[in-house]
Amino acid sequence: QVQLVESGGGLVQAGGSLRLSCVDAELTLSMYNVAWFRQAPGKEREFVAAIRFSSVETYYGDSVKRRFTISRDNAKKTVYLQMNSLKPEDTAVYYCAAGATFGSRGPADFRSWGQGTSVTVSS
Repeated sequence: QVQLVESGGGLVQAGGSLRLSCVDAELTLSMYNVAWFRQAPGKEREFVAAIRFSSVETYYGDSVKRRFTISRDNAKKTVYLQMNSLKPEDTAVYYCAAGATFGSRGPADFRSWGQGTSVTVSS
């Protein structure tokens, strides 16, 4: 079982950058594939990016390709989401999730979730 805690959200101007972190309080995150999702007000939860537990493979949602980068440091039990060239439409609560087969994009596929961190991008 993983207990995920996100951090790093905040308010940023369009074109700026933020780095989100996802830490597993139970220190088992290195065993899991991990993904980031986001949910804007009134919208469904959207897949953002995922990384295999081995750190070798990643995949991204179409709306964030070439702007966001997912990475992990298994020694620190942490997964990161580097977000560059932020746009107002990136405003959402960002969640990390774990426990799904690599390649999954559906929220229902993931067993463990954090509480989320809020990102607001002003125009």
